[in-house]
Amino acid sequence: MNRVRLHALDSRPDGDEWIVGRRTTGRFVALPEVGKQALDLLGEGLTPAEVGARLRDRTGDDIDVPDFVAALVDLGFVAEVDGRAIEQEPPPTPTLARIRPRHVRWLLSPAVPVAVALLITVTLCTRPPVPLDYRTLLWSSHGSAVLALGAAVGWSLLLLHECAHLLTARATGVAGRMRLGTRLQFLVMQTDISGIELAPRRHRLTAYLAGIATNLTAASLAALAAGATSGTPRRVLAAVALLALLPLPFQLMVFMRTDLYFVLQDLTRCRDLFGDGVAYTRYRARRLLRRTGEADPSLGLPAHERRAVRAYSVVLVLGTTLCLAFFAAVTLPADLTLFARALVKSVAGQSAWERLDGIAVVVTLGGLHALWLRTWWRGSRWRRR
Repeated sequence: MNRVRLHALDSRPDGDEWIVGRRTTGRFVALPEVGKQALDLLGEGLTPAEVGARLRDRTGDDIDVPDFVAALVDLGFVAEVDGRAIEQEPPPTPTLARIRPRHVRWLLSPAVPVAVALLITVTLCTRPPVPLDYRTLLWSSHGSAVLALGAAVGWSLLLLHECAHLLTARATGVAGRMRLGTRLQFLVMQTDISGIELAPRRHRLTAYLAGIATNLTAASLAALAAGATSGTPRRVLAAVALLALLPLPFQLMVFMRTDLYFVLQDLTRCRDLFGDGVAYTRYRARRLLRRTGEADPSLGLPAHERRAVRAYSVVLVLGTTLCLAFFAAVTLPADLTLFARALVKSVAGQSAWERLDGIAVVVTLGGLHALWLRTWWRGSRWRRR
């Protein structure tokens, strides 16, 4: 091996290490100082042998540069070896690919969170008529109208929430992709902004919190508009405001890697809070069952990460247990009962309306669960690969 040519890589210091990666693919790694020096020397066109000699002069240690280069190839950081292009899968097509970083760079301005905070403050001070009560959602005596508004507003806000993550990350140069995913028993829309780790902390936190800020902005605007109207428009706008607030408590479930989970991971300076938390939880479970003699995986982490991971593992176990228990005790029996009744009605309903109603429920409920299974299977297959 004589020379390698690297792809365009970004980097930033992170304590005693460097975060290095490609924003276009979302692949990144943490390197020690000597690894960053080796990467820079390779980027200058030196051969692995020349890089090894330079590093030996600087550090006094023998660095296995060929193995380091092989690892870089596996990560997709190397474009050519000895003039021959490396065959690699092309980066996944980003969502809303026509939107370039220059189009949305204004989202990173400090004026944006200030404006959102001012809007929320004004809304709270004016006290618009939006009671946090289920009656606010029942704005009409026609159930179909209530459901239609809930579905339209819910899906619209969901897309806006994810687009906020996507576009804020795009402003930093991260491609970003939106797709369906699963969180325990929940079917969710999620945005992959891998590569944002290469951005400055303020930009990272802005991207993580952009979705919550979007919901709060929508709720504030709808509440203020409700206060300026009357009658049916007032009730509709109040319902929209409450619908915008309803997803926010879900963000507190950090054991499911919600938006606030990534904020927590960043503030605790952990590399993989969820992954390390799962590994530590499995280790403790095997120790409890006396089925392992392996070492505690958290001992290999820095002290600050070890404390955070152990505390998070408690939240992970309690949150997951309560969530699955609620699913088993409430959600699943309700769904099965509703599905069984609808199946009977669709076959033996006393009228055409009853049969159509049963068919609609069977198709809707069955379709949602089938979509969850398909999404979960694709996600698990991708993780195994």
